[in-house]
Amino acid sequence: MNAPAPLPFSAPALDRPMLSLEALSYRYPNGHSAVDSVSLELGPGILGLLGPNGAGKSSLMRVLATLSRPSSGRVLWNGVDIALQPDALRAALGYLPQDFGVYPALTAREFLRYLAAVKGLPHRTTARRVDECLALVGLSASADTRLGNFSGGMRQRVGIAQALLNDPQLLIVDEPTVGLDPEERMRFRHLLTDLAGARLVILCTHIVSDVEASATELAVMLAGRLHFAGTPAALIAQARGKVWDWTVDAERLASLRTEYHVSASLRRPDGVRVRLVAAQSPAPEAEAVEPGLEDAYVWLLSSAAGA
Repeated sequence: MNAPAPLPFSAPALDRPMLSLEALSYRYPNGHSAVDSVSLELGPGILGLLGPNGAGKSSLMRVLATLSRPSSGRVLWNGVDIALQPDALRAALGYLPQDFGVYPALTAREFLRYLAAVKGLPHRTTARRVDECLALVGLSASADTRLGNFSGGMRQRVGIAQALLNDPQLLIVDEPTVGLDPEERMRFRHLLTDLAGARLVILCTHIVSDVEASATELAVMLAGRLHFAGTPAALIAQARGKVWDWTVDAERLASLRTEYHVSASLRRPDGVRVRLVAAQSPAPEAEAVEPGLEDAYVWLLSSAAGA
């Protein structure tokens, strides 16, 4: 894939779009609480929403995309309650769901033109907008290929393109790099950074490296609740003094993994070099090391599990 083309989109109409979550909760009809009293105040930039599978991230994204109504609490888009006036947000929203599907008999260009019509984009500008979005995700050469012949990664790029069709002020992408190869993932990260500017981008993922490369703010969900909200640097600071580097005999590795949260291991001639998180030093010869975001995330998960 070539380097991203310059962004063709105009600047958003609002200088500073704001999204406010006020004690937001969502429960399934069976009573299961998927989102439990989440409060956030979000402005322009990239929010990385992290959490393991089942944390409630996708349920939260569906509420923010006006596909589900809150069970309690509310969401305000520039001061407007989206449960009462969903069109206020829908006009400014771009959304890539985790389970994005395509019509395999259509070409990429036909599919995006169809979705542009569904979104109500002006007919006179649709052809140009579709071509711009295809170029942004590196699919210009495959624009007239049927989607049934696309790889999983190429289909994901079509999903990203459709989310950008209306030049959104709020862009929500749920596990967007699933199926992308390393080059495509890097391209997508660059694209998110370029798009942020005066927009609000919510990147929902369980892949820490995606967030580390682009997010200006982080939120971490566990079992439906918000366990952290702040900058990546603030999360890393919580893990300082809790990350250890240690060389052990290969025979000890299995037991260490049951006793500690091991974030990395590397076999070497003198044994296995392990990196783990723990409140106290696991051994006199273990060395405290500076945490990265992955370490800090593992520390937060392990702390919550032990609470």
